[in-house]
Amino acid sequence: MAVTEGRNQRNHRLRDAAPVVVPAPRVSGETIPAPATRPIRYVWALARLALGWVFLWAFLDKLFGWGLATPAAKAWVNGGSPTTGFLKGTADTTFGGLFTALAGQAWVDWLFMAGLLGVGAALILGVGLRVTAVAGGLLLLLMWAAELPLDTNPFVDEHIVYALVLAGLALTGAGETLGLSRWWAATPLVRRFPILK
Repeated sequence: MAVTEGRNQRNHRLRDAAPVVVPAPRVSGETIPAPATRPIRYVWALARLALGWVFLWAFLDKLFGWGLATPAAKAWVNGGSPTTGFLKGTADTTFGGLFTALAGQAWVDWLFMAGLLGVGAALILGVGLRVTAVAGGLLLLLMWAAELPLDTNPFVDEHIVYALVLAGLALTGAGETLGLSRWWAATPLVRRFPILK
């Protein structure tokens, strides 16, 4: 018993002498850095660039009708509607009435094209990833809902996967590698409104 008490007293003294490490306080909304080894940072950066190109290409193809998804005659610059083809094709889906009614309306076309360009450019540049994740996620969720029920899977398609990747890009600070995120974060506008990081 005396041996145990002696050991407890020594352990108590060691515990009291150990330095206390207090983590630095975090700024509201600051991302918690993950153990970012070089390969992981580059994988997230390449995912950001690839997804950015998906959005940017959709914008350019619908704008100019380069023939891969949009024929030249239906290009936006030639008077075509970038939303009509997709939304008219949703007539037999769960929310077909709602989305078919939106097809071809000028304000829907402008919002859709602005969304594609904004999300694509922000991802390519690596700036504003928080807002981009929300706006892009909403755009993708609406496109997913327009196709319900899905033909090839009961719940998940590329729209859901892309939305999850957008969230991951924003949460991991993927704009810092091969992007302008650090410069963007240092601008007076973003320092004043950190949500724009």
